[in-house]
Amino acid sequence: MKRVLITGAGAGIGLAVAKKFAVMGWYVLSLDKIFKEASMGEEIIFDLRDLDGIPGLIDRIGPVDTLVNNAAVLFCDPIESIPKDHMQEILDVNLLAPAKLIEATSKAMKLRGSGRIVSVGSVSAFTGHPDLWYGATKAALLNLTKSYASHFGPYGVLVNAVAPGPTLTAMYERLPESRKESVMSSVHSRRPCLPEEVAETIFWLGAESPTYVSGTTIDVNGGSYPR
Repeated sequence: MKRVLITGAGAGIGLAVAKKFAVMGWYVLSLDKIFKEASMGEEIIFDLRDLDGIPGLIDRIGPVDTLVNNAAVLFCDPIESIPKDHMQEILDVNLLAPAKLIEATSKAMKLRGSGRIVSVGSVSAFTGHPDLWYGATKAALLNLTKSYASHFGPYGVLVNAVAPGPTLTAMYERLPESRKESVMSSVHSRRPCLPEEVAETIFWLGAESPTYVSGTTIDVNGGSYPR
């Protein structure tokens, strides 16, 4: 049975991804710092701010066929008064932890000559996002995807990303109504994306896409491109 590790799998997109992989017969390792509702597969409680603990975590988990970097945090702080601890948490969870997870899980993938890594970016990577460090980390994550795809290509390891638009999750629901109206104005269908729609795309990249697909980002944004 193939194994997938999904971060931020306790809710939202991560939970939808876990359900999709489970339905397709995969052994699911669901990682989150807290599980507020029923999860899929094996629950792993871990705080991704513990960057130094990630290599040991992966050693305990063992090799995986696919890694899905989904976990992320966002704060709606005014751009001129972002608390230092908020900035650091965004950098740690949204960018540094995914990099550490890629480094740790890719060791076995390279030795095996196969493996897939999918990271969840955001349409905010292409805009001047109101949450400065959120947008910056998502843009960096997409660049990281291209860099690792180039580095791991000779070993048969595929590295890709998705960039969702506004998606119906708890993070979206916490946005001020003015922000929701702003982002929805650019979506052709005038509705937020469903987590399951992102999950279908992640599964394709993490399990089914041709091996010539690597280093790319698939937009799942309903046409909400920067204007």
